[in-house]
Amino acid sequence: MHIGVPREIKNHEYRVGLTPTAVAELVRSGHEVTVEHDAGAAIGFTDNDYAAAGAQLGSVETVFQRGQLIVKVKEPQEQERARLGPKHILFTYLHLAPDRPQTQGLLSSGALCIAYETVTDARGGLPLLAPMSEVAGRMAVQAGAGCLEKARGGRGVLLGGVPGVPRGRVVILGGGVVGSNALAMAIGMGADVTVLDKNPEVLRLLDARYGNRINTLYSTTATLEEQVVVADLVIGAVLVPGAAAPKLISAELVSRMRAGAVLVDVAIDQGGCAETSRATTHADPTYVVDDVVHYCVANMPGAVARTATQALNNATLPFVLALANKGGRQALSEDPHLRRGLNVAAGQLTNASVGEALGIPAQSPEDALAAMR
Repeated sequence: MHIGVPREIKNHEYRVGLTPTAVAELVRSGHEVTVEHDAGAAIGFTDNDYAAAGAQLGSVETVFQRGQLIVKVKEPQEQERARLGPKHILFTYLHLAPDRPQTQGLLSSGALCIAYETVTDARGGLPLLAPMSEVAGRMAVQAGAGCLEKARGGRGVLLGGVPGVPRGRVVILGGGVVGSNALAMAIGMGADVTVLDKNPEVLRLLDARYGNRINTLYSTTATLEEQVVVADLVIGAVLVPGAAAPKLISAELVSRMRAGAVLVDVAIDQGGCAETSRATTHADPTYVVDDVVHYCVANMPGAVARTATQALNNATLPFVLALANKGGRQALSEDPHLRRGLNVAAGQLTNASVGEALGIPAQSPEDALAAMR
């Protein structure tokens, strides 16, 4: 199969779909790979590196013309969607639930579109979302700590405090992959940390690991509001796979938060968990609502793009190899976990959560694949 790797064009997005190491694995398996010129140059993967791995180099037009399997990182932008057609298999993050224009564009393309974030594993996890969730969770605390500085609009609070001065209060909504990684960083910085989750088992596991170094609370409307209004830093780390994020923080609650407090909404890819959240970019990452600094960058791991790319490729390469070796339909038919990643097939939406969020009828991936034969 011919695999195409375009350069990412989203604002300040420097990750790349395949590293030279991953390209070499595909070439050794008998596949052709075309990489757009300078696709990985910003993070130290040069055209020479790709050529040495066996890739062909070309323009973005060449990548889409030659490529049958298009491997990316972020959702295709409008000009990229215009290049997709029925011959293509798109493998990337999509996050369709809050994005009607992208969804409609992919439906119109006729392509098979597989979303990293809804591929599952035998344990019920999300193996292609997990590495970026780990990165985003760790970055959330770094970003929040910086935004708390007075010069950046924050309260002027040092998360770890100093002797004789209280530590900063960090409240993490959700104890999953993002939340647990944010927790580890916040503890490492010496903050006073509280985690809220609706799953008692998650809270037990965190309590068993960290003991009295953290506070764990079962998440209800009352406990959430009590914690958010006294926090210096709130990290939104909630996820409903494939669906729009629940709006846990109302605009009214934001108005009652401390002046100069910071909200880092890691759930912004899925629409955000606060009513006041809207997607921002690394070029202009924050804005203020009711004296609360909002950090809502939709591609947070792009800031540490080399680390993030390598972590992502470790997870995606086995699936890329399966799609290339077997073809899209066969690979999807044989692997139920990969099939859960199918969001669009030949003009049909195949993810029920996205359909519910956008009011678009969805059929099962199995039915969509059967109709294509």
